[in-house]
Amino acid sequence: MEPERKRSGSTLKKGRKRRLIPSKVVGAAEATRSHWDLEEKQQPIAKKARLSTVLFAENCEVTHGQLCELLKYAVLGKSSFPKPSWCQLFHQNHLKNVVVFILQGLSQLHFYKFYLEFGFLRKAFKHKFRMPPPSSDFLADIIGLQKKQIIGNLPKAMEGSLPFASSKVSINLQKDPIIQKYGFKKVGLTRCLLTKEEMKTYHFPLQGFLDCENFVPTKCNGSVTDNSPLFGLDCEMCLTSKGRELTRISLVAEGGGCVMDELVKPDNKIVDYLTSFSGITKKILNPVTTKLKDVQRRLKILLPPDAVLVGHSLDLDLRALKMIHPYVIDTSLLYVREQGRRFKLKFLAKAILGKDIQCPDRLGHDATEDARTTLELARYFLKYGPKKIAELNLEALFSYQESQEPRNTAEGVQRLNTSVLECLDSVGQKLLFLTQEADASALSSSKNCQTIKCLSNKEVLEQARVEIPLFPFSIVQFSFEPFSPNLTQEMNKRIKIKWTEMSTVYAGPFNKNCNLSALKRLFKSFGPVQLMTLVLETHQPHLCIQYEVLEAAQLAIESLDGVLVEGSCIKVQRPVTELTLDCDTLVNELEQDSENRGTIYLSGVSETFKEHLLQHCSIFLGLEAMILPKDLKSGKQKGYCFLRFKTFGSAQRALNILTGKDWKLRGRHALTPRHLHAWLRGLARESRLPGVRVIPPSSEQEAWQMLNVDHPKIAAWHWGRKIEKLYHNLCPGTLCLILLPGTKRVE
Repeated sequence: MEPERKRSGSTLKKGRKRRLIPSKVVGAAEATRSHWDLEEKQQPIAKKARLSTVLFAENCEVTHGQLCELLKYAVLGKSSFPKPSWCQLFHQNHLKNVVVFILQGLSQLHFYKFYLEFGFLRKAFKHKFRMPPPSSDFLADIIGLQKKQIIGNLPKAMEGSLPFASSKVSINLQKDPIIQKYGFKKVGLTRCLLTKEEMKTYHFPLQGFLDCENFVPTKCNGSVTDNSPLFGLDCEMCLTSKGRELTRISLVAEGGGCVMDELVKPDNKIVDYLTSFSGITKKILNPVTTKLKDVQRRLKILLPPDAVLVGHSLDLDLRALKMIHPYVIDTSLLYVREQGRRFKLKFLAKAILGKDIQCPDRLGHDATEDARTTLELARYFLKYGPKKIAELNLEALFSYQESQEPRNTAEGVQRLNTSVLECLDSVGQKLLFLTQEADASALSSSKNCQTIKCLSNKEVLEQARVEIPLFPFSIVQFSFEPFSPNLTQEMNKRIKIKWTEMSTVYAGPFNKNCNLSALKRLFKSFGPVQLMTLVLETHQPHLCIQYEVLEAAQLAIESLDGVLVEGSCIKVQRPVTELTLDCDTLVNELEQDSENRGTIYLSGVSETFKEHLLQHCSIFLGLEAMILPKDLKSGKQKGYCFLRFKTFGSAQRALNILTGKDWKLRGRHALTPRHLHAWLRGLARESRLPGVRVIPPSSEQEAWQMLNVDHPKIAAWHWGRKIEKLYHNLCPGTLCLILLPGTKRVE
């Protein structure tokens, strides 16, 4: 999970006059009309374009620039553009069309206010994100028409960030993580070795671990000194029916000579050769007879008793070898960064050694080259010491290079600043833009854009049915009347109250001599508690528990309602107010939300849960992502987590295991999409006394009395159905995005 960052589109702090209404990308999906349940069948007939996002990003926000990245890559593919930084578009060459629906005037507030009415959007679109508030010309931003930045010479202020020139710039070396770990003086080889505790933290195979029972030790148990020999190691893997398995190993001695370079035939059926990384193909591996056990035997013979293995993310290599080695230097940890992040080997090779490796024109990585590079990096560190490394200012250089890529040629610069329109023009195609007459945009006056202006949303819809099949890229914009500032403020308040009340339960009655401490522990076992109070207004005591997450409240109800607790048969229920009357329906629909299917919620997880889970990852097939929320003030891990699986079936199997007798956790299927968590955090906390009624403003009362087709609730249902029909008419292989850009207001 990425750490939370301050975003330009987030709600400003209380007390400021200006307030930004957060906008939202409702979703992105492939209009294959095959639905997501095909993943369960696992019987793909042919390759299809598929979008996969970086899951559980802490703020779940996608910038306009990142969205533009995806759109440009969708048009031209990897031969002309780098892959998007925030998601993966698989089989782009099988993509037939791109269609972007824009619901102008609607925002994330509308989506959650009318969540039940937007049935199609929440069920069909698996990926949902927030977006920053729109600029004056939102459309121009997302297709790259505005703010083209020409990458010229490096600014003078940045010159110090280049390798071996950073001494010109004043750098606070004391705060450098390398200095904080190793100090200023040169260190010996033994100081660079990972300790046993570090190896445990970073999941290196160790004797005694349950998932390392069949691993073979290298028998290197001699005494290590600063003069012990170094060996660079790198392995390439493929994907088999049992997971990742070894296909190539390279071992390089300290003098640079390659002492072992072997192709290895996996024991199980290969399902993906991972050729783009390994360079291994079926043709290359077919004649190979060497097996893993042969490699293990040779390594035990080759390595002296005090051998030190050097590699980059070496834990993965040792796990592929199924071997245990006590003395290791991991260059991804040696060149330490802040917050547990790691530099890539390719970057360190260029920044430290001045050499290019893993070149894009080469098929896969060269294992021998990578092994030799890690060895050279370790020797450089030992020769020049931590101070020299810190003075290179790697973090600043890395940030600069990331912002400049591709930066080596004028062609690369031009590609970065190319708009979607120019991409289409380069392949002889045009963009279709359907909108209303009143909507002004720089896009409508651009060449290579076929603009059709309509008098109403209805006409836009009719034109879309006819015109979309004729264009490879279409933008269809519907316009709706946004909420007034006062109504927006009231709606935000009511949604926050509604979510608080849905996450609150009342439990009782209890005996007057009940064990209150035991009851508190019981209810805290379902999830983080924000507030727990004893209710004494009733004949017998009750508890009011306000949970931090909806899943915890639902789990408490499902587990304890009607159960005998402390000698009393208790009832566990939510408060009944006008905002929770449809709570059961809403919970059922949230569980069916496409983003929640395949995700489970667990409570009672310990600090070591992540390590324990990874040690047993073989029994949790299909695990895609894990989020372990932390307290923003203390930084400590909270006692719950979310696990995301590839399919609903995998999630259900994992839930059964994790809530069983061996793991003894409490859990259920997730109810709250991550982008909703982030959005609710941005709203001011609201609360009210139980039973106190929220009176709608008069303007809203009048709107409810009208209940005509123009009312937002009716419009949400009506246009949700219209867009659904349009969506199902799209041809197979279409990437479809629906944007709710929101509004920018001054209160």
